Amino acid sequence: MAGWLFLPLASVLAVDFAGDVRPILANRCFRCHGPDDDARAAGLRLDDRDAALRELDSGARAIVPGHPQESAIVARISSSDPDVVMPPPHTKVVLTDREKEVLRAWIAAGAEYRPHWAFVPPVAPAVPAVAQAAWPRNDIDRFVLARLEAEGLAPGPTADPAMLCRRVHLDLVGLPPTPAEVDAFRAASAAEGDAAYGQLVDRLLASPRYGERWARRWLDVARYADTNGYEKDRERSMWPWRDWVIRALDADMPFDRFTVRQIAGDMLPGATADDILATGFHRNTMINEEGGIDPLEFRWLAVVDRVATTGATWLGLSTGCAQCHSHKFDPLTHHDYYALFALLNNADEPEWLLPRPEREAAREQSQQRIEAAWTALAERFPPAAGGTAPELAARFAAWNEAESALAVAWRIAAPVAMDSTTPHLTLRADGSILAGGDISKSDVYRITLAPQAEPVRSLRLEVLPDESLPAHGPGLTWYEGPKGDFFLSEIEFTAAGQRLAVAGRILGLVRGQGRLLRHPDQRRRGARRRDEQWLEHQR
Repeated sequence: MAGWLFLPLASVLAVDFAGDVRPILANRCFRCHGPDDDARAAGLRLDDRDAALRELDSGARAIVPGHPQESAIVARISSSDPDVVMPPPHTKVVLTDREKEVLRAWIAAGAEYRPHWAFVPPVAPAVPAVAQAAWPRNDIDRFVLARLEAEGLAPGPTADPAMLCRRVHLDLVGLPPTPAEVDAFRAASAAEGDAAYGQLVDRLLASPRYGERWARRWLDVARYADTNGYEKDRERSMWPWRDWVIRALDADMPFDRFTVRQIAGDMLPGATADDILATGFHRNTMINEEGGIDPLEFRWLAVVDRVATTGATWLGLSTGCAQCHSHKFDPLTHHDYYALFALLNNADEPEWLLPRPEREAAREQSQQRIEAAWTALAERFPPAAGGTAPELAARFAAWNEAESALAVAWRIAAPVAMDSTTPHLTLRADGSILAGGDISKSDVYRITLAPQAEPVRSLRLEVLPDESLPAHGPGLTWYEGPKGDFFLSEIEFTAAGQRLAVAGRILGLVRGQGRLLRHPDQRRRGARRRDEQWLEHQR
C-alpha cells in the first residue's frame, strides 16, 4: 500500500531565535510586550525569557517550553475571535501563516532565547564540505563554492592576471594599477604562479594608499567634516585626526587599541600626543556659532549625536528611540540611554594645539633670543655715569626693598563653599578656583568665605590662564566672542544674608600681562606671568 505521510510544519521546521524568532517578536509583539515598562500590556514581557515564562495574573503562561498546545501565545495567535486574537485587529498587524508556524516550532523546540546579536561574541563557523574539492584554494573559496553548489551554480572562469591585478588594486587601495604595474604582475604570475598574487597583496597592504582607502569607511561612521556645519559652517582643523585614522590602519593597529584611544585616549596612563589626538573621533559633532543660540541647547545636541554614534559604531544598536522611552526593539532602556549620555557628557572640550617638532624648535630659538636680549638689557640702558652693573643691582635691590615695605600683604582666602548656575567649580591646592564644563550666556558664581579674624577692608579678584580653558583662558567663552574671554558685569557682597554696601569706588580694573619687578640681570625663564583682571573695593 502506497501513500503520503503529512507532518505539521512545526515538527520539521528548524528555527533560529536570532534570525527567525526575534524579528517576529520585535516587529509584531514588542510594541506592547517589550522592554518599555510604560507601554507594556497585560503584564506580559516577551523580550526576556524569564519574564515570558512567568505565570500571568490570569493564571495562564504565555510560553510553556516544549508544549505549544499549553502556551497561551499560540492559542492567541491562532484564534479567529477578534476579541482574543493577537496582535489585535485594530493594530493592523497580521501574522503570516509561516510566522505563526515559526513561533509554534520555536516553542516546541524549547523556546530558547539568545542575546541580541550585538552582544554575542562572533564564532567562526565550520568550514563546509564541497563537491568540487579541487577548486577551492582557501577556506573562503569553500564557503563561496558551497553556496554556489547549493544554488546549482558553477564557479566562473579564472580571472586573467590583468583583471586580477585591477581587482585587487581597486579593493585594497581604491586606485587602478598603472600599465607598468599590470605588466609586472603578468610577468611575475608567469614566473612564480600563485606566489606573485600574495606578493602583490603584501605590497598593496604596505602602501599608504591602503589606509587612505579604508579610512573613508571609518570617517563616514564618525561623521567626519572639516567644517562646523549649521549657519556659518566655518572651517575647523579635523584633518590631524583623519591622518591618525589613516596611520592606525596602515600600522594594522588592533581594534581594541583603536577603540580605547578614540573613546578615552587622553585618560590612558602616560598618554602621548597621538593618544590625545585619537579622541578627535567625538569632536566631529556640528558646532553652531550663530549669535542668538543657547549654547547649552547645542551642547545637548552634540552629546545626543555622540550617543547615537557610539551606539551604532561600537554597540551595533540604534539608540535614538531610548532618548524618549525604553527601546521597543533593541535591549536598551531609557535609563541605559541617559547613563551613556552622562558618561559622554562628562568632559570638557578644550582646543588643543597639536605639538609639532618644528614648532617646538622655533619656540626654543625664540626663547634663546629673548634670554640674550634680556641679559644685554643692562648694557643697552646703562646706569648713571660712573655706575657699574653691580651698583645698578644694589640700587635696584634697595628700591625694591623700600617699595615692598609699602606693598599690601594680600592673603588668599580659601572658600568654605562655592557653586555656580552652570559651570563646575574646583578648588585647587594653591587656593585658586577652576571653572569648567558647560556655560550659559550669563552665569553667576557664589563664593562663601569663612569669617576673618581681622577686619576685611578690600577684596581683590584675580583671574588666571589655564591650559584647560578655551585659548588658555582666562575666561570660558568659546562660541560667541574671542575664545577664552569673559565679561564681569556685577560683583556683590553679602554677610549674614544681608547685602553689603560698597563704600568708596572701584580703584582699578586692569587686564594685561602682569610680571614681578626684578633686576635686568635676573633670568627671564621661570618668571611669574599671568593674565589678570582685578577689582579692588574699599568698604
